[in-house]
Amino acid sequence: MSVVNAEVGGTGSTAPPPLSRNRNYNLLWSSQVISELGQEISFIAFPLLILATSGSPMEMGIVAAATMIAQMVATIPGGVLADSWDRKKIMLMCEGVRALALGGLAVYLLFAGYSFAVVLTVAIIEGIFSAMFEPAEDAALPRVVPRAQLSNAVARNEARTYIAGLIGPAVGGFLFSVSRVMPFVVDAISYLVSFVTLLFLRLPRGREQAGVTDGGELDLDEEEDEDDEGGLLDGFRWVLADRVIRATLIWVVVSNLMFNALAIIILAVAGEAHVGAGEIGLMMACFSAGGLLGAAVAARLHAALGPSVIVIGFSWIAAVMTAVMALAPQGIMLGLILGVVAFFAPVANTSINTYQMLVTPDEYRGRLSSLVGLCGGAAGALGPVLGGVLMSVASGSTGVLICSAGLTAVALGATLSRTLRHFPKLSGDTTASPGPTPDKHGGMP
Repeated sequence: MSVVNAEVGGTGSTAPPPLSRNRNYNLLWSSQVISELGQEISFIAFPLLILATSGSPMEMGIVAAATMIAQMVATIPGGVLADSWDRKKIMLMCEGVRALALGGLAVYLLFAGYSFAVVLTVAIIEGIFSAMFEPAEDAALPRVVPRAQLSNAVARNEARTYIAGLIGPAVGGFLFSVSRVMPFVVDAISYLVSFVTLLFLRLPRGREQAGVTDGGELDLDEEEDEDDEGGLLDGFRWVLADRVIRATLIWVVVSNLMFNALAIIILAVAGEAHVGAGEIGLMMACFSAGGLLGAAVAARLHAALGPSVIVIGFSWIAAVMTAVMALAPQGIMLGLILGVVAFFAPVANTSINTYQMLVTPDEYRGRLSSLVGLCGGAAGALGPVLGGVLMSVASGSTGVLICSAGLTAVALGATLSRTLRHFPKLSGDTTASPGPTPDKHGGMP
C-alpha cells in the first residue's frame, strides 16, 4: 500500500466536481448531521430525565461516567472492526442498534416509567455503538472524497459537529419540557433516518487507498480485501511509527486536557458568581458559533497557511486568550473570548485530520481513528478531574491561569518541535512513498 508524502502542487488535469455534487459524500454527511443532532438532544435529555425523576446527582454521574467508559472501551475494537469488515455494514448496524435502544427507552418510559437500570443500559449501548460508528465513518470518508478535496470534507464534518452542538441542547431542553419521552423519540427517529440514508451509500470494494477518481466517481472495480498482513497490532504500530502523527496525538491530548479542565473551571466560577442559566447558555452559544465560523473557513486557512503555522499559531493564541479569560468579566465578554478560541480549533483539527487520513493506508484508517478517539476520550475524562482539583486548591482565576500556563507549555513544545515546525502540507495529487514518516532526529517529536 503506497502512502502520500509530498507537498501541494499536483498536476492532475481534471478538476473534480465540488463536494455539493458528490452523491456519496452528501449521503454520508447529511446522515450524520441528523444522527449527531439526535445524539446531542439525548445527551442533554439523560441528565434532565434523572434529575426530574429520582433527583439523584449520583445516578446522573454514574450514567455520564458509564457512557464515557463504554465509549473508551469500544473505541479500539471499533477501529479493528472497521479495518477488517464492511464499513457500510458497521455503520448500518450501529445506527440500527441505537435506533432500537432509544426507541425502546421511549416505549419503556411511556408505559413503565423511570428505571435507572434501563436508562443506564441504554446510555451504555448508545456509547458503545457511537464509539464503534466513528472509526468506520472516518475510514470511509477518504473512499468517497477525492484526495484534493479531503480537507474541505474534513472541515465540513467539523462544521456539522458544531451545528449539532449549537442546536441540539436547546432542542433537547425544549422537547423535554413538552414531554420527558419526546427527546428519546426524536433521537431514535434521527438514527432511523440516518440508517435509511446510509442504505443508499455506495462504498468501493477492497482496501485500495484511492477509491475515487479525479472526476469524483467511484471506482467499483477494485480488488477485494487482502488478508491482514501484519496482524492485529500492525496498524497501531504503523500509526505510532509516523512521527508527525505521534507528535499531533501528543499535542491533541495535552491541549484537550487543558481545555476540558478549563471548561469545568469556567462553569464552576460562573456558578459561584451566580451567573444566570441563560447567560451561561449564551456563553456556550458563543463557543459553538465561533467553532462553526472557524469550520466554515478551515479548508481555506489550511490551504493558505499550512498546518505548521496553524497548529503552532493556534497553540499560542489559545494560551494568550486563556490568560485573558482570568481577567475578563463573567458573561458575554467571556463568551466572546471562548468564541475566539473555538474559531481556531476546527482549523487545527482540519489540518491534523487531513494529514492523518492522507498518509495512513486504508487498511489502517479505522485503527488510526480509534487511537485518536481513545486519546481524546482520555483527555475528556481526565480534564474535568483536573479542573475539579484546581478549583479545590486555588481560586477560579488562579485555576484559569494554571490552564493558560499548561497551554503555554503546549505552545512552547510545538514551537520547539522540529516535527511540527516542518509539518508537511499534503495534497491529493502527490507522489507516493512506501511507508510512514520515520524518526530521523532525536529530541522532541
